[in-house]
Amino acid sequence: MADKQLLSIISDDMVINKIYEIRGLKVMLDSDLAELYGVETRVLNQAVQRNINRFPEDFMFQLADTEWEILKSQFVISSWGGRRKLPNVFTEHGVLMLSSVLNSAQAIQVNIQIVRIFSRLRTLLAENTELKLEIKEIRERLTSHDKSITTIFKYVDELIQQKANPPKRRRIGFKPDDCKN
Repeated sequence: MADKQLLSIISDDMVINKIYEIRGLKVMLDSDLAELYGVETRVLNQAVQRNINRFPEDFMFQLADTEWEILKSQFVISSWGGRRKLPNVFTEHGVLMLSSVLNSAQAIQVNIQIVRIFSRLRTLLAENTELKLEIKEIRERLTSHDKSITTIFKYVDELIQQKANPPKRRRIGFKPDDCKN
C-alpha cells in the first residue's frame, strides 16, 4: 500500500523533467536518481562503485567538464558549495541495473516508474519518426504536384497567347485578286 502511495507522490512529469539528452542518449543524473530513490548521492555512487562491473560505459558514464557546464546552464545551480566531482549519468539500462544495486522498496518502485517512462518516450520517438517520414513523403508528392501544375499553367498560358495572337495564315483557294485578267 505504501508503494502505491509513493508512486502517486512522484509524478511522471517530475521524472520526465529529470531526463536529459547527452551524447545522443537519454540519461539521468546521479543526484536526481538519488533524490527519487530517497538516498544521498554519495550513497548511490558508493553502491555503484561497489558493483562497478554492472555498469559498463553504455549504462553509466561520467560527464566531461563541458557537458556539465552546458547542463548546469540549463537549470539554476548555486556556484557555492555543490559537487566536488563531475556527476555520473545513467542511461535507461543503467537505471535498470540500479534496481539490483539499491534494494529498497522505494528504489524498486521508482525504478519501475522510470523504466515505464523511458519506454513511453521511446514509443513516442518511434511514432514521431513515422510521422516525420509520412510528412516528408507528402511534401515530396506536393512538390511533384506543384511542378506538374506549373507545367500545366505554362501550357495553358501558351494556348491563351496563341488564341489571342493567331499566326497569319495564307489563304488557300480562289482569291478575288486573281480574277482581274
